[in-house]
Amino acid sequence: MVRPTGAGNGDEQGECYRFGEVVVDVRAHTITRAGQAQSVEPKAFAVLLVLLRHADQLVLRDVLLDEVWGHRHVTPNVLTRAIAQLRAALGDHPHQPEFIQTQHALGYRFIGQLIEDPAACPPVADEDVPQAPAPVAEPAEAMAAPERFSDRRRPVVEPGKTARSGRRLWLGAGLAAVLVAAGAAWFLYPSAPGHKAADPSVAVLPFATLGGASGDDYFARGLAVEMHDALAGVPGLKVAAYPSLDGARQDLDAVSVGKRLGVATVLDATVRREGKRVRVNARLTDTRTGFTLWAQSYDRRSSDLLAVQSEIGEEVVRALLGVLPEPGRPALQRRLAPTRNLAAYDLYLKGLGQLRQPGTAPAAAIASFRQALAGDATFARAQAGICRGELLQFEAERNAAAFARASSACTQAERMDPRLREVSLAMGEMHRISGDLEAATRAYTRALEDISLRPDAYIGLARVENSRERNDVAMDYIERAHQLRPGDAQLQRERGYLHYLQGNLPAAIDAYRIATTLEPDDAATWSSLGGLQLTKGDAAAAASAFLRSLSIEPSYGALSNLGTLRYEEGRYAEAAALYRQAAALNAEDFRIFGNIGDALSAQSGATPEARAAYGRAAAMAGRYAAVKTDDSQAMALLAWYSANLGQAEAARQWLAKAEALRSEEGEVALLAAQTLARLEDGDAARARLVRARNLQVPERRIRASPLLRRLGGPGNPSGARAAHSPASATPTTP
Repeated sequence: MVRPTGAGNGDEQGECYRFGEVVVDVRAHTITRAGQAQSVEPKAFAVLLVLLRHADQLVLRDVLLDEVWGHRHVTPNVLTRAIAQLRAALGDHPHQPEFIQTQHALGYRFIGQLIEDPAACPPVADEDVPQAPAPVAEPAEAMAAPERFSDRRRPVVEPGKTARSGRRLWLGAGLAAVLVAAGAAWFLYPSAPGHKAADPSVAVLPFATLGGASGDDYFARGLAVEMHDALAGVPGLKVAAYPSLDGARQDLDAVSVGKRLGVATVLDATVRREGKRVRVNARLTDTRTGFTLWAQSYDRRSSDLLAVQSEIGEEVVRALLGVLPEPGRPALQRRLAPTRNLAAYDLYLKGLGQLRQPGTAPAAAIASFRQALAGDATFARAQAGICRGELLQFEAERNAAAFARASSACTQAERMDPRLREVSLAMGEMHRISGDLEAATRAYTRALEDISLRPDAYIGLARVENSRERNDVAMDYIERAHQLRPGDAQLQRERGYLHYLQGNLPAAIDAYRIATTLEPDDAATWSSLGGLQLTKGDAAAAASAFLRSLSIEPSYGALSNLGTLRYEEGRYAEAAALYRQAAALNAEDFRIFGNIGDALSAQSGATPEARAAYGRAAAMAGRYAAVKTDDSQAMALLAWYSANLGQAEAARQWLAKAEALRSEEGEVALLAAQTLARLEDGDAARARLVRARNLQVPERRIRASPLLRRLGGPGNPSGARAAHSPASATPTTP
């Protein structure tokens, strides 16, 4: 045993205990048995520490409750549970104990043989102690995707969707669906196994639907998400990120889930709705032993469901904390009963499910939220849902009208409940999109006050810092979000999109590959992966990814990306047909009409049909650029469209704005080369082409443009063919 160097004043530097095969390192806050890390809640660890510091002495139960919990207003069960955790971690049998002896009705005594071993716990250098990241000011209690691609022959990549909703990038990345399991493990479950469980900690699993109406899964899953977010707001309770478990993982038992997510307990439930009644069976399970800590069945009228939710939440908190903290009670009830209208709540849950569902158009969620408001005109969270849905639609479709609707919806939500942090999050998105980065930072920081919103607020802050070219800070925020929501495909798309914007294409592709393993049936993620691979120049992998995406769902992004691939292969008629199919699915994105113009122009020259497509693209892009003033790709595309419409001065002005932003520089350089070639400024075009090559734009993409193939001189080696501007193969912000 190694005693603390400052034992008299509570200094834990160097305090370490060894007994049997067990080592307890106080500073590192770890327990190992036979070299294997053991996970216990911090309260249980604190109980063990008190017993070790009073080895061979009886420690009364009330003394333990006072020292560890700070008061006696908790049930004795919390201490019994902590001792059970310790026995499991130490391998101690309750009836034949080697380490912890129970003195019935009195307390506990540590009876193990402590071993002097100064080498048991090596000293920890200061630089090895984790440091808190430091970007933005956060509330005291907190530490506090893309789809916009497609500028013309570039693949569409889609990063994450904030709040698990959806924007699409049209990036593109390679197929490579099979990842080495060991390589993906950290991304999936960074805290498992052997990770110390939080104190006290719980994971809320997706609730299951039994019987009832078909298509009712959104209701049960929505209840689980609401329960997760409500518990996350209770002081003193650690709640694991809501797991995006696929079908293979949903069958895992509580012990396995606990190891993966690093928690001490798991809450699951089944929900059955039949007529005017609802039956909920809820269960809280200890992940160390697999034993049920608490279970209850509720058979009530459907109208009583919100009260049932609150009861379950309070029971879980009492089971884990011993008592529901008074500051947490109102917030818990508000979260679990945001409206008295069950029909409105049902529609709200449906909207949340649609907003979070990969590949689902935001319009469906917006419609559900509007129906919820029709049932309860004071339902502020439904109004905030409309705001966020419209913002997602704007970024997914580059539709300026959606931004105007979002602005109106956000203003109304703020009037209804200015304290609602969902509104703060939406306002952060709106300010970021419009280029007011200071206001966006303030709004996102306010959103951090709601623990359940922190991952999405961190994503927003990451996008803000990326716009400021503070790449390290941006990636730090993504890592914070990832720690709160491990195993989340959205976070991988966000990570990949930031890597793409920062010019790290291999890292972007890796992140999207991981996202496809997390959500293998998300068509948009496969399309984005293909877009990234096409940007890299790996046409075979891109084609595989696009076809995989289309086999799941014929989507706008995948059709456009496949059209871009055909364009680069010189199959212009096929490209035009694919672009038209994409436009039939989504006529709100200006890029698809620019792509059509490119394919028609490459096939037949400057026909009236091609000119009309460019005209439509330019008009729509102008409205978009008036809102999104920091999108360099959109401005470079406007320059290209203007050049094809004979508007030379406008083309040069848009090009100057695009290059001044200094983002997506390879794509901008390629578009600039095409634009200047169209304006017959050969020297300037060749200079931009050299820049594009220096920025690693693949030669395949350069050779795809008939216009650039005719561009001779420096940077165009004899026999080489230049390229035209990408069609729908570039990424866009989430």
